[in-house]
Amino acid sequence: MIRGLYTAVSGMITQEAKQDVVTNNLANVNTVGFKVENLATKSFNEVLLSNRDKIINGKNIKVNIGTINLGSKIDDVATSFTQGTLDKTDKETDFAINGRGFFVVERNNGINTERYYTRDGHFHVNSQGFLVNDNGDNVIGINAGTGQEGPININVNRLDQFNMMLVDFQDYNSLTKIGDNIYSGEGQQIAANGEIRQYSLEKSNVNVTREMIEMMTVMRTFETNQKIIQSLDETLGKAANEIGRV
Repeated sequence: MIRGLYTAVSGMITQEAKQDVVTNNLANVNTVGFKVENLATKSFNEVLLSNRDKIINGKNIKVNIGTINLGSKIDDVATSFTQGTLDKTDKETDFAINGRGFFVVERNNGINTERYYTRDGHFHVNSQGFLVNDNGDNVIGINAGTGQEGPININVNRLDQFNMMLVDFQDYNSLTKIGDNIYSGEGQQIAANGEIRQYSLEKSNVNVTREMIEMMTVMRTFETNQKIIQSLDETLGKAANEIGRV
């Protein structure tokens, strides 16, 4: 019975984590280039049960009864990089990727610079003339004249003199989401399949209907586990207060 409590509690913990993921997906339904996340769960390793109730020749013999599952646990949070819908805009600094690939941005943390990757092409020009994202990170491009890569500065060269740098990864599981709709990763290579479209933005790939259904499923599963705990608690109370007195 106590084991049943642990199993139900593990289910509630898992459903809480699922709710957080679903809530985050719905909160970012209008975030440019956002990629939906899915939480994967798995069961704990099954445990072999046995007892020594069987008696042979006056000795208690160990007998295996079977296995029992101790509930569920969080396995991983996976990101789905499926293509989002492309919307037309009237801004020269709006870009979208049709197909595979990521924009490259550079962030100065005060000590050195780090490069990150994003599908969010909602860029603008800052006061120094650099093309940046909404977090102020410099967008990296390749100068069409010199072939050199670096931050795009329209005070030095016109925007149309740069080729937007686009990279891709063979294994998207190697990418780590670090917040601000950007990713870190290694093993990047110049993208071959992605097409950059100016005056466009990629919408998130969140399916609102699917996420709402998932949220309702999570809530019902959580409530079911909660009722199981209440029922077990009541049974334990009777066992301790009523049966224990006999």
